[in-house]
Amino acid sequence: MLAKCDCVPFEAAMSNSHPLRPHTSVSEIDHVHLLSEQLGALVPGEEYSDVTFIVENKRFPAHRVILAARCHFFRALLYGGMKESQPQAEVPLGETRAEAFSMLLQYLYTGRASLSSAREEVLLDFLGLAHRYGLQPLEDSISEFLRTVLHTHNVCLVFDVASLYCLSGLSAACCAFMDRHAPEVLASEGFLTLSKTALLTVVKRDSFAASEKEIFQALCRWCRHNGDTEAQEVMSAVRLPLMSLTELLNVVRPSGLISPDDLLDAIKMRSESRDMDLNYRGMLIPEENIATMKHGAQVVKGELKSALLDGDTQNYDLDHGFSRHPIEEDGRSCIQVKLGQPSIINHVRILLWDRDSRSYSYYIEVSMDELDWVRVVDHSKYLCRSWQNLYFPARVCRYVRIVGTHNTVNKVFHLVAFECMFTHRPYTLEKGLLAVPTENVATITACASVIEGVSRSRNALLNGDTRNYDWDSGYTCHQLGSGAIVIQLAQPYAIGSLRLLLWDCDERSYSYYIELSTNQQQWTRVVDRTKVACRSWQTLTFERQPASFIRIVGTHNTANEVFHCVHFECPAQLDVEVKEGNPGQSSPDPSSAPQQSRPPRPPRSQTLPTSQPSSHQAPCSSSSSSSSQSHH
Repeated sequence: MLAKCDCVPFEAAMSNSHPLRPHTSVSEIDHVHLLSEQLGALVPGEEYSDVTFIVENKRFPAHRVILAARCHFFRALLYGGMKESQPQAEVPLGETRAEAFSMLLQYLYTGRASLSSAREEVLLDFLGLAHRYGLQPLEDSISEFLRTVLHTHNVCLVFDVASLYCLSGLSAACCAFMDRHAPEVLASEGFLTLSKTALLTVVKRDSFAASEKEIFQALCRWCRHNGDTEAQEVMSAVRLPLMSLTELLNVVRPSGLISPDDLLDAIKMRSESRDMDLNYRGMLIPEENIATMKHGAQVVKGELKSALLDGDTQNYDLDHGFSRHPIEEDGRSCIQVKLGQPSIINHVRILLWDRDSRSYSYYIEVSMDELDWVRVVDHSKYLCRSWQNLYFPARVCRYVRIVGTHNTVNKVFHLVAFECMFTHRPYTLEKGLLAVPTENVATITACASVIEGVSRSRNALLNGDTRNYDWDSGYTCHQLGSGAIVIQLAQPYAIGSLRLLLWDCDERSYSYYIELSTNQQQWTRVVDRTKVACRSWQTLTFERQPASFIRIVGTHNTANEVFHCVHFECPAQLDVEVKEGNPGQSSPDPSSAPQQSRPPRPPRSQTLPTSQPSSHQAPCSSSSSSSSQSHH
């Protein structure tokens, strides 16, 4: 009898990988942890060693081939033909701590190092060795760890080392920490140990948010600790005009570290300058909205104050969810926000009430004392709606006020949300006020809308779909000789290019022109293609102009009396390649339309769904026939 055996079914065996090609989990051997452990066992002893390092009178036997394989510095040192290349050489290393060097050897042999158990001064010595020997991955890892353990007692020491080794990431993290904890850092013992270069780097920052009195007193202590020979240069970092007259006379003058002339100059500047022209310091919290209760902000002027900073940008209607103020000719009424502390900002986002098609005009000013105001955004001559993304040169301020100047429906300015922050996002301003966009702002996401023109779906022109269109849908149109296609941007921009896609499911061509406006009253023509035959994609450039509204007016279609546009973007996204349509060289002629095969056209008797105007107003005149026949 045959013995019973447990066999894998043939089908199951065949479903696995080929017997000569085992499964990946068993075909790849990974014993790196054993290699690390076994090489690490060589570190403490002299077995097989062929070089010895002398550090602080301690001997560290090592294996030159391992060190040379792991570090270019040791390869050059131990195999460079100098005395260190001799067998059983002893190599003294000056300016090196034994404890840090022991950690370095352990890392070179095993690829591992325990940072959390090491003392701070040893970590900094270890960082110095990594920098000296060109061990970039180790240097990065130590720097990353140090960023997580910064506190007021060690940040000055870490910053000094980071500055010495030009570690920009670690230096930036130290500066950001010191900015947020400036008074505590000034009072720490570590502040006295800063080098003069590091000291001046810290206290000259606009974002080092301590009072000038605290900075002056801390610099006095530093000078006494490090000698008065550096006093004049160090004291030049104090912004004397920011101190009160009492502080100048009772704190600065008795120190003897500031000359009488410098004191008089400071008093003169303080009395003669605009408050907002003084070089204030402010808190810098990048990429975070500081107009929140968490950061101590509050609405101090305006009606229905509680709604503005609650973070709710969804639940608002005609009766609630917004703050407001009456619009007055003298601009005395406003919505004013007081920040938790003087702060550096260059970016504001506001949400104008947008539950209907109304538009607003407004301006924004900032101040430190509620008396001297600087206008940073001026949209008082423009029509704006919904979300406003506003940029301006960075300013230190404590107060921000938004003043509504116009509402197309009534005499009240309504604001749903307010945010302000400092951003590192790059931006360009035209003449210091209007943003020059790089991304397409004619999108639904950017709160643009089509306010005139006929389409089967609202804002089809702005939905980004450049593929799904045919004879009946996917385009916006208007009757030639009557109306236009008008796009309203959420806010005014400085525009220098446009791109649009003309309907191109057959060989027809169009003629058109484009105008820009900021108020729908005065229009500037920037594109004139009324004398040429145009097809498909159109990329258009012109001298940069301010614009809130773009009007596209068709003047000719070689097939019928309707102008059709599938897609519109502003500015033109030149990084996205399209097959550009070529404008013709002569005036279009209806009889010259190419006679080529076209996609099947619906019969004229076919009933189409009613086209929807793309605005809140009455549709253009072509809409009267849109329900009975195709616009094509």
